[in-house]
Amino acid sequence: MDGFLHRVKGLDAFPKVNEDFYKRTLSGGVVTLVSALIMLLLFISETKSYFYSATETKLVVDTSRGERLRVNFDITFPSIPCTLLSVDTRDISGEQHQDIRHDIEKKRLDSHGNVIESRKEGIGGAKIERPLQKHGGRLDKGEEYCGTCYGAEESDEQCCNSCEEVREAYKKKGWALTNPDLIDQCTREDFVERVKTQHGEGCSVHGFLDVSKVAGNFHFAPGRGYYESNVEVPELSLEAGFNITHKINKLSFGTEFPGVVNPLDGVQWTQPASDGTYQYFIKVVPTIYTDIRGRKIDSNQFSVTEHFRDGNVHPRPQPGVFFFYDFSPIKVIFTEENRSFLHYLTNLCAIVGGIFTVSGIIDSFIYHGQKALKKKMEIGKYR
Repeated sequence: MDGFLHRVKGLDAFPKVNEDFYKRTLSGGVVTLVSALIMLLLFISETKSYFYSATETKLVVDTSRGERLRVNFDITFPSIPCTLLSVDTRDISGEQHQDIRHDIEKKRLDSHGNVIESRKEGIGGAKIERPLQKHGGRLDKGEEYCGTCYGAEESDEQCCNSCEEVREAYKKKGWALTNPDLIDQCTREDFVERVKTQHGEGCSVHGFLDVSKVAGNFHFAPGRGYYESNVEVPELSLEAGFNITHKINKLSFGTEFPGVVNPLDGVQWTQPASDGTYQYFIKVVPTIYTDIRGRKIDSNQFSVTEHFRDGNVHPRPQPGVFFFYDFSPIKVIFTEENRSFLHYLTNLCAIVGGIFTVSGIIDSFIYHGQKALKKKMEIGKYR
């Protein structure tokens, strides 16, 4: 047994030196204090890094199909009343929606930006009790209503029973509805009255859109647009034009995740002298974020460029703010991960061992340098 212990003793890689042979110096004490301070700082830094999760980034090809995209927005138009402002969407598959109202809230703003009224389905007014008939008289009790299309009928049997139907009939003829206050249906629906009441007001519109995950656009335009030969033109022709000055309070695609940056948040644009169309071209990057608990968030990031089309050209572009979006074929995956405890211990050992070794080299250099200098001074080489 003693022989075995003696062999183990011979393997000692840390032989001990008698304390009588130790020599302590001032320079060694300074190096020790500095080394201890550096060790402490690195220990604190490493411990903080251990308790905070690190995010790993990976790029893959996006192979998802048939998904939907949620567009969240909050935009303020200080010079367009809510009655005239509409939200429309269209994508390359041909799907289009005009004057969207569900999941959208409009707030009427005064000239100072204060909220006057807020409703989800617009702000209505009183209606005329007895609408004007096609033959010129007023609707009598028990009589079937058939409103005039004001010369835009395609047949003698066609009726326009609402302001919307009159405008649709005008669209098909290629006419502009320049005098809506002379249209009985529009007056009955209080459209003109609302426009006059809200003259000089602004509008804050916020909510979300659910669109197909294909390239397309959504836009905010004064008056509902319509598509003719794949070109959108305004249905209301006002000589004074529209002021499309706007501020994007919020614009995001999908659910937000920690650390996401939306480049259009807080962006404001002021219209120059002439009206026109302001366009944002957006490249959407599909993103998956997985937190430390394994909860997965399907979201998107995006980059954007901007362009203003002046309205003093022919053909005149539809005034409004357009957002054209397309998708990147690359998907970004963020994954939160904690480092293992063994990795943490390895780094601590590296810190202690590395600083101890470097400080020993520095102390040895200082000690032997001082010793050599002192010896030369003793033999008279340095005075």
